Amino acid sequence: MLNFATCGMAMSPLKQYNGILLKELVSLRHNFCTFLCLNYQKKDQSKYEQVDHKKYASLVRSVVSTKVSPQTPETLLGEDTLLYGPVIKSKPAREEPAPESLLNLPPFLNSERQCSQHEPGPVLKPPLQIPLLKNGTKTRLPSVTHILQLTMSLEQAFYLERWRRRMTKELGPDGFKLYTKNVLNRGQLFHSALEDALLSSKIPETNNEDVAGYLQSVKGILEDVKGTRVLESAVNHLPLQYTGLVDCVAEYRGKLCVIDWKTSEKPKPYFRNTFDNPLQVAAYAGALNHDDNYDFQVEQGLIVVAYKDGRPAHAHFMEPQLFLTCWQRWLLRLQKYKEKIDAPT
Repeated sequence: MLNFATCGMAMSPLKQYNGILLKELVSLRHNFCTFLCLNYQKKDQSKYEQVDHKKYASLVRSVVSTKVSPQTPETLLGEDTLLYGPVIKSKPAREEPAPESLLNLPPFLNSERQCSQHEPGPVLKPPLQIPLLKNGTKTRLPSVTHILQLTMSLEQAFYLERWRRRMTKELGPDGFKLYTKNVLNRGQLFHSALEDALLSSKIPETNNEDVAGYLQSVKGILEDVKGTRVLESAVNHLPLQYTGLVDCVAEYRGKLCVIDWKTSEKPKPYFRNTFDNPLQVAAYAGALNHDDNYDFQVEQGLIVVAYKDGRPAHAHFMEPQLFLTCWQRWLLRLQKYKEKIDAPT
């Protein structure tokens, strides 16, 4: 057996070797951990960490140290003034209450006139064509179209005026007058041709290309119109004090309707595209129901929009519930007209 001294001498080099190896392992482990940490920080490092914090230290201190937000209503108002200009203060728009007289709506139907059940079929007597007169009075009643023109909304008046200015700029004052005159003449010729078509049950021949296009446009509609009772006839609502000229009252697919024929250069496929036309038809029907010249009543309507190029016309049918809604809107416009006329200038 080796003695203690001999064992000590043998173990000394081994301990020295193990110590060196241990130091290398510790150093390697430290370097590896440092490498991982540096890579992790480098990978997740944001742009904010790349900013020179010393350069903006004073700004950070000023923002953090204050207890009030640097943006106040005054500073925001100042910024808006610089960007968008000064604020123009105006009085808030107030909603006008509905006229008190409309709480008791004038009836659409005439209770004194029996509303007999309409039976589709041919009409033996010719249609009524009452001329538009002054009703034996010195002052003529305002027409439906005149009332609607004077009470149109600001938005509708804006678009109408913009259209007039654009057309005047393109055509000139004299050219625009000639354009409106031609449109009016075409409308009159179209309505005259429609009368002939409804009286003879066939589309008349014409050399006027514009009128021929409109007649071709309404050809499919005319096939569904039967039993004409009224053609270009005046209606008067004496209790409400207004008058109008009805285009037609006839059966459309078996339902008695007030029919209004319109021409348009632009398509009007939807009911909302007809603007004030439904109010006009409801006003005509309400007047007819209270006019002693007529022995029947109408609760439905039809708006037909014809096109110059001959494309199929759009027909917008107004059933009784929609008719009543349009009647109420017409009464509001009529009340607005009376207030406007009675107001001091």
